[in-house]
Amino acid sequence: MADEQPTPQEEPVFKTEQGRESNVAWPAIGIGFVFLAVAVGLFILVSRKPQSRATGTPSPYAPHIQLQDVKLSQAENFVGGTVTYIEGQMVNTGDKTVNQATVETTFQNSMDEIVQQDELPLQVLDRGGPYPQAVDLRIAALKPHEQREFRLTLSHVSSDWNQQIPKLTVMNVETE
Repeated sequence: MADEQPTPQEEPVFKTEQGRESNVAWPAIGIGFVFLAVAVGLFILVSRKPQSRATGTPSPYAPHIQLQDVKLSQAENFVGGTVTYIEGQMVNTGDKTVNQATVETTFQNSMDEIVQQDELPLQVLDRGGPYPQAVDLRIAALKPHEQREFRLTLSHVSSDWNQQIPKLTVMNVETE
């Protein structure tokens, strides 16, 4: 019985089962979905026409706004694109002051098919400064029986357009 050393008691090993950690990076998935939503939103915005397609019927006062002596011109913008201007005379034959109006432009091809149709704001052409400037009718209203120069500006026209003056229809008119 010599030196009996007490045998060390083995400590029981307790293993607790921990929850499995997910290898899925939820923040990365969330960021991916946000990026995808933004990309789809931008695609929808970019794929739309700059001008909205005209729909509906003209305002009751629209027949009192006559567009005459219509001429077309084109100019190159700062980024190398072509801007098309439709200019002429507008006459308010009614008895109300017009402070806003839109014009539906209908462009056709050589087979008389509609290739582009836009609704644009009707603007007064101010030649008082160093160069002609289109001014909103809310700033320079068209009084009853008044005649003024107008301008419509298009940043894009279909390449299939027949180069003829488009059909112009006064649509939405707001009066005082």
